[in-house]
Amino acid sequence: QVQLVESGGGLVQAGGSLRLSCAASGGTFSRYNMGWFRQAPGKEREFVATISRTFGITDYADSVKGRFTISRDKAKITAYLQMNSLKPEDTAVYYCAATVRGLNYLRATRLSEYWGQGTQVTVSS
Repeated sequence: QVQLVESGGGLVQAGGSLRLSCAASGGTFSRYNMGWFRQAPGKEREFVATISRTFGITDYADSVKGRFTISRDKAKITAYLQMNSLKPEDTAVYYCAATVRGLNYLRATRLSEYWGQGTQVTVSS
């Protein structure tokens, strides 16, 4: 059973930066593809970024491309989301996900075996 714990959210002004962390425990980290999703009030959960378990291949939603960077540290068993040039429309609860399924499946279905509890990101204008 994998546990995921997000941290690093908070309140930031537009144009600022935050780094989210997703600490994993209880499983073999290298088995899992990792992803970040977000959910704003009244909206569905949406894909933000993914990183593959092998080779660290990354993918991003168009809305965050060039501003956000996903990474993973095998030694620390942690995934990260560096968010720069934040905009008010980035305001949401951010969730990390871990899955043994393919990343295309994760992005398309937003279904994952494991989810963190979420961390709030609020960007003021």
